Amino acid sequence: MAVSERRFRILHAVRAPVGGIFRHILDLANGQIDRGHEVGIIADSLTGGERADKALAEIAPRLKLGVHRIAIQREPRLTDAIAFARFARLVRQLNPEVLHGHGAKAGAFLRMLARRPGTIRVYTPHGGSLHYPLSTTKGALYARLERALMNRTELFLFESAFARDTYQRTIGTPKGLVRCVFNGVTAGEFDPVSRAADATDIVYVGEFRAIKGADVLVDALARLHADGKPLTLTLAGDGEEMERLKAQVERFALTHAVRFIGHVQARHGFAQGRLLVVPSRGDSMPYVVIEAGAAGIPMIAAKVGGIPEIFGPYGDALFAPNSAGALADAIETALENPDVLRNRAQALRERIFQHFSQNAMVEGVLAGYREAFTKT
Repeated sequence: MAVSERRFRILHAVRAPVGGIFRHILDLANGQIDRGHEVGIIADSLTGGERADKALAEIAPRLKLGVHRIAIQREPRLTDAIAFARFARLVRQLNPEVLHGHGAKAGAFLRMLARRPGTIRVYTPHGGSLHYPLSTTKGALYARLERALMNRTELFLFESAFARDTYQRTIGTPKGLVRCVFNGVTAGEFDPVSRAADATDIVYVGEFRAIKGADVLVDALARLHADGKPLTLTLAGDGEEMERLKAQVERFALTHAVRFIGHVQARHGFAQGRLLVVPSRGDSMPYVVIEAGAAGIPMIAAKVGGIPEIFGPYGDALFAPNSAGALADAIETALENPDVLRNRAQALRERIFQHFSQNAMVEGVLAGYREAFTKT
């Protein structure tokens, strides 16, 4: 059978089944199954909670290679030896032809395995270890590990040109095949979102982690209040920074202006405000920006990572990252110019439709697999 017609046995591996990385794997797996491939997923059993359990239970009947959970710690630990042994045993049992690792830890486990004939090892960083500056202890350690594994990788699939360029600048140029495939959204996500009757001025949708910058948004809101602009904010999400964010809101006496609504579906979150703000300190190709763009949601975002690749010619919606002052100014400008905001949202929706579809993502990934097999 020609490589272009071949149906693969594909195993996706990820440490934490949460956030955009998990959404990417589920969309990719479903698309590959629809095209006749046999797919399985390995994921950490310590994270994800009920949401991950539910999502994996929903897709499990479609996965010929099954769902498998292993306890994998986020940071390097002695217990990694046990987790890796279980991981290797599972791979031997499942006998996949494509081993696709997502994120630093799963990507490392997968590429530590000896390559068997007729297989390829694929790595998509999703930011991962690339977010750590080389000047830090962690950054230097992770870069050394990445270099050690770089040429044990038949195919690199970066989700943005930013991630590809960052990798090659900080780690090196791999011998394996390197391709960029943008994340993509489904057709239903282009349906409009009706704004909630009690929508606040601003909304944030995402995880509460330092890299996502929700604290910068609260700082910016405090500046706006101090300048006589009493805007309101909805924070839709959860995560490790939850209690710190609540304390920050209380410290600035903003409890009357900020509401926490917990984790919600992205489209429900988008409806909770007039302006979506994405204040990330670092990101590769965030789904929240693509999803909001597809739905025509008025939005501004930090100029980091792959976000400018999503916005393309509409970069006037981007602001300097990690700066409460720049963010406060961007919010004020956006809300004072609703026509500009609305027209840009519609133009961005058309751009997302052309370049960031789930179908294009799935086909791009499969094309990468096929090309890698022709070179092995």
